[in-house]
Amino acid sequence: MDVELRQLRCLVAIVDEGTFTDAAIALGVSQAAVSRTLASLERTLGVRLLRRTSRAVAPTTTGLRVVAQARRVLGEVDDLVREATSGHSTLRVGYAWSALGRHTPAFQRRWAGAHPDTDLHLVRVNSATAGLAEGSCDLAVVRIPLDDRRFDAAIIGLERRLCVLSADDPLAGRRSLRLADLAERTLLIDRRTGTTTPELWPPDARPATEETHDVDDWLNVISSGRCVGMTAESTAHQYRRAGIVYRPVRDAEPIAVRLVWWRDDPHPATQMAIELLTALYRGD
Repeated sequence: MDVELRQLRCLVAIVDEGTFTDAAIALGVSQAAVSRTLASLERTLGVRLLRRTSRAVAPTTTGLRVVAQARRVLGEVDDLVREATSGHSTLRVGYAWSALGRHTPAFQRRWAGAHPDTDLHLVRVNSATAGLAEGSCDLAVVRIPLDDRRFDAAIIGLERRLCVLSADDPLAGRRSLRLADLAERTLLIDRRTGTTTPELWPPDARPATEETHDVDDWLNVISSGRCVGMTAESTAHQYRRAGIVYRPVRDAEPIAVRLVWWRDDPHPATQMAIELLTALYRGD
C-alpha cells in the first residue's frame, strides 16, 4: 500500500477549499486531476473518504480521521524540508551531564551577539556521543574521547576533577582531597558517559563502584551518604544542590573537554564554535 504525499495534499485541499474546483485552483491543477488523485487515494486505502453532493463535499467519518492524520504527516514533511534546507540557521550543541559549566551563559550571550542569524540551542542527551550519533545535535560537548572514525574532535579546554560528597561526610570539611582519600569509599559512576573509572587509582587501591545513568539519581544517592562521586568541574556549576559539596582532587589529572562533529558533514558554524569556546576556556 503506497500512499503518496500528493494524494494527501489533494485530500486536504478539497476539504479546506470545499469543492473540487476550488481545490484544483489552490493546487494549480485541473479539476479532473483532483478527481483522479482522490479516487486513487480511496482505491489505495479501500475506503470512502468524501461524500459528494451537487453543492458541497464533506468528509466521511473515516475521512475525518484520515484528514487529521494527513495534516500531521504533511506538517512533519514540511518540518523535514525546512530542516534540510535551512537547518544551518540553527546550531544544536549536545551534552550529556553538563554543558560548559561556568562558560555556558557567556557562550550563549556571545554567540547571540556575534552570530544573530544562527540560533543556538543546547540539547541534553545522556549518550556516549551526547546526541550526535542519534541526530539530536550538530556538535557535541564530550569529556571522554570517542573511538569512532565517523567523528572529528577538537579539545576546547580543560576542567578540574572534583569529588562530590554529602554535606555531612567526614571528608566534606576539607578544602581539597587526594585520590587515596577515596580508595576505601564506594564510587558512583556512569560508565556510558562519565569521566571517572576505577583506573584512575592504582591497581591495589581502587574503590568499589556502583553504577547509575542519570545525573539526578547520581546526586540523590551521593546526598544520602551511601556513595561518593567524581566529576568534571562543569558539573559543580550546573548542579548546585543542598546537601552536596564539591571538593577538588589535587592529584587527579584534569579532564579534556572536546567538541565533536560528523567528519563528513560538519555544520558550517563548527569552526566559529571551536574558536569561541576555546577563547572562553582560555579566559579571553
